[in-house]
Amino acid sequence: MVLTVEERAGEAVTAALAALQARLRPRFLRAEPRRRAQAYLRGLLGQVARKNAWQLAEATGEARPYGMQRLLGGSGWDAGAVRDDLRAFVVERLGDPDGVLIVDETGFLKKGTQSAGVARQYSGTAGRTENSQVGVFLAYATAAGCAFLDRALYLPEEWAADAVRRDGAGIPDDVAFATKPELARRMLARAFAAGVPAAWVVGDTVYGADELRRWLEGQGRRYALAVACTHGIWTRGEQVEARALADALPADAWARASAGDGSQGPRLYDWACLALPYEAADGWAHWLLVRQDASDPTERAYYRIYAPADTAPAAMVRAVGSRWRIETAIEEAKGLVGLDQYEVRRWEAWHRHVTLCLLAHAVLVAARTATTVAGAAVGEKGAIRASSR
Repeated sequence: MVLTVEERAGEAVTAALAALQARLRPRFLRAEPRRRAQAYLRGLLGQVARKNAWQLAEATGEARPYGMQRLLGGSGWDAGAVRDDLRAFVVERLGDPDGVLIVDETGFLKKGTQSAGVARQYSGTAGRTENSQVGVFLAYATAAGCAFLDRALYLPEEWAADAVRRDGAGIPDDVAFATKPELARRMLARAFAAGVPAAWVVGDTVYGADELRRWLEGQGRRYALAVACTHGIWTRGEQVEARALADALPADAWARASAGDGSQGPRLYDWACLALPYEAADGWAHWLLVRQDASDPTERAYYRIYAPADTAPAAMVRAVGSRWRIETAIEEAKGLVGLDQYEVRRWEAWHRHVTLCLLAHAVLVAARTATTVAGAAVGEKGAIRASSR
């Protein structure tokens, strides 16, 4: 019998979920939370309209949400240990020495003031300052797919110093204020310690700060991190803004290349690569890579690159171009598995819900990778969604 695309995708989802549940089993020593975690994952992969405790409970035949709420807020399981299982599951299915580790954040719009970390802060989701929580995420992208490895809830300074609010939201005493680059560094350190095979670390301007770059250099890790147009570059004994260096480039310094395929085909830009006279480890070097819009030369982006000295500009461009994959993954996790549909206030509950969502997303990515039918058809969100009923 020849299976349809949706049937093959459905079998792949079922197999990936079964493998993941077997891996997670030792994390849930008691039968009740183990069954509920399995039901929660099935619900996240299903057709529930809004994936919160109420509707997930209803979808699994429970009259009240208390069991699902207890899974997130009361039962004894370690979200950090389950996160480690997520990382191992993703690497097992996507692992590649040419992989890319991508850091990024996303906002979760919220009402009120009691949810852990909620504040008036810039949200990329809204494109403006809004009342929201912000999560920092680490994704792993290879030719086989892109899935998440880690997550952290950003705690604004106003929260870190407010003992009453901290207590009300269940924020542990050992959680202090940390910048987003610091949260990214911690997640990257866990990935490095776990031996995640990767060739590059990439991120946007939030993560191009000196501290993270210098730490990565100390770890002997390639990076392609965006910096602002005002980023200072020391050259010939003076500091010059990145945009001024780009303005001074001759026309023949630019070459057109694709940053990868998008929904409309190759994403073509003009690129220039400038070697920087900074100290580096033996055999390594620094560059400033500039991306210029092919139709509007005033539209530019700037990247600090650290890599082996023989790295070709084309490899730098490919690394920079991979950053968009975490944006797609975040959209999928919100749209397909309810990443942003939680109704919890406490610190631990946020990390538990988000971890389970990232596990569900990893199941979908693993299913796409394992399905042997035409990749474009299986990769359609609708086909994957239909297959997960």
